[in-house]
Amino acid sequence: MTLEILTSDRLAPLRHGFFTRRGGASSGIFEGLNCGPGSSDQAEAVALNRRRVAEALEVAPEDLVALHQVHSARVIEVTGPMEGRPQADAMVTATPGLALTILTADCQPVLFADHAAGVIGAAHAGWRGALDGVLEATVEAMEAMGARRDRIVAVIGPAISQRAYEVGPEFMASFVADDPGNVRFFAPGKDGRYHFDLPGHGLDRLRRAGVGRAEWTGHCTYSDPERFFSYRRSVHRGEADYGRLLSAIRL
Repeated sequence: MTLEILTSDRLAPLRHGFFTRRGGASSGIFEGLNCGPGSSDQAEAVALNRRRVAEALEVAPEDLVALHQVHSARVIEVTGPMEGRPQADAMVTATPGLALTILTADCQPVLFADHAAGVIGAAHAGWRGALDGVLEATVEAMEAMGARRDRIVAVIGPAISQRAYEVGPEFMASFVADDPGNVRFFAPGKDGRYHFDLPGHGLDRLRRAGVGRAEWTGHCTYSDPERFFSYRRSVHRGEADYGRLLSAIRL
């Protein structure tokens, strides 16, 4: 099966993509394109999947720049291939030929570009990272490299949607304490629980940061098991582990 790659006209003509699970070499609960070296999948299968991604992006496998994601707001500037995976949740670069990659399985993968400046970025924005400001920090890091925020395009890829993201009252309280206006991203659920709109919150933060264009692809990871891995779905199914989706952008 060939790879399925979701793209955005807003990021074109830059080579980029939100890769689905289709077209990979993994099997079992990881069936498809599991690109997470931190999973318990066979290392050979993950490496083969990543090589297929590199080929699709027309870069060498070692030019797939990756992070040890820790749900932080830390951003690093990338100028060349890196040894290891530094702890951070976003990257920016102005170096052609490097593919900035993010792994997710419900959290938001966000790809950024200022075409005129030749500066790109990629961020992993779960609820904690988004609340702590990883999206705004990415925009600021791009500005430091010559980008202009009103020219930046930001696209959120497949992420868990509001209808699938049930949370408790203490979760909502942490967002409302940060900004009372965040209450609009919560819908009442059953038994005193709520449903959180993670992509809606991400879009709001991007727009308030002043980016020129921000959009979500509209794909829910939880609700489409044929195309996407989902941490929350794996928990509900009682599975021992879960695959990781890869999103990437390069100059």
